[in-house]
Amino acid sequence: MFRTRFTRRLPAAVAVAGLALAAAACGGGESSTGAAPAQTAAAQLNAQADLSKQSVNITVWDGYTPKELAEKAKAALKISDIKIGLHETNEKAIAKLTASADSGIDVAFVSGQYAQALAQQGLLEPIHPELIPNLANLYPEATQLSYDKGNKFSVPYTWGTTGICYRKDLLKTAPTSWNDILSPPAEAEKKVTMMTTERWLALPALKMLGYSVNTDKDEEIAKAKELLVKAKPHLLGYDDTTFGEKLKTGEAVMVEAWDGWCPTSEKNIGWAVPKEGSDLWVDTMVIMKTSKNKEAAHALINYILSPEIHSWAAENIGYKVPNKAAMDKVKVTEGSLLGITPADLLQGESIIDLGEASKKYSRLSAEVAAQQ
Repeated sequence: MFRTRFTRRLPAAVAVAGLALAAAACGGGESSTGAAPAQTAAAQLNAQADLSKQSVNITVWDGYTPKELAEKAKAALKISDIKIGLHETNEKAIAKLTASADSGIDVAFVSGQYAQALAQQGLLEPIHPELIPNLANLYPEATQLSYDKGNKFSVPYTWGTTGICYRKDLLKTAPTSWNDILSPPAEAEKKVTMMTTERWLALPALKMLGYSVNTDKDEEIAKAKELLVKAKPHLLGYDDTTFGEKLKTGEAVMVEAWDGWCPTSEKNIGWAVPKEGSDLWVDTMVIMKTSKNKEAAHALINYILSPEIHSWAAENIGYKVPNKAAMDKVKVTEGSLLGITPADLLQGESIIDLGEASKKYSRLSAEVAAQQ
């Protein structure tokens, strides 16, 4: 399966100041987005608006939508124009969206916790379900995501979890615990990789200790740091993008991985979600409050949610989509992680925005990196 190599996430240390949430409104636990500024009453949009007088500017990761999306959507929806701009990371997307009072962007693709932060800042247009009838294609579970229950300000595009991807033929015992990564067996010494992205660097240690992936408690983060520092001498290194290739060559025998990038199509490569649990990450589509083309923006999202278009993401990126009608069109081969069910995904803990507490994870990452 073709899999575009792009970086969805990089350390939040480069996040722009505009995302700092006053009073750390999202710190820990369940999202409080029901009271977010973005949820206040908005002017009623016109379902009969003339889309030929509107255009849509999008920002998205490279390779995350079909190359012909703009051309096809423009023809199908009779929108005046559709322009697609690219961002490499969530942080660069946020920089685009907050650099001025009006970024000129109508639709942005960002991960769930970033959508949550934008909503808390009052920067997002509430989703108008009457303009997106294809929301009915989503799994019921896709409306229960803790960063935005009910999809009030975002529409999920892809979702997945994090686990251990490993060589079945090079390990004596299949991994079952995050401790297998943090304290690897002899045959895996110096043949294990972990992620550097801050929240995912911390995840194995936090879950091993029985803590929330969204903890903002100093003592819990400090204990996670101890485990990560202790694990570092036993690692091959840190890798967020090429761990699959390292597994194929045998350079690595066990890696922390996002499910869509674990190459289980290879007969000797297996996948495990550790018994201590893991996360549920989601990438979303949002509409900016400043958009002057809100009807066209909703129409475009509705078009993307059509089974024919949305199924492309699963077939070409390797990530599951939270769209039952789309997934029903996808041929899921034996052993493919595209077969993970929504119910299984919801066993993971949703990553939410932590506001000012996110800086604690930036410090954690820097301190672990500084250790010799």
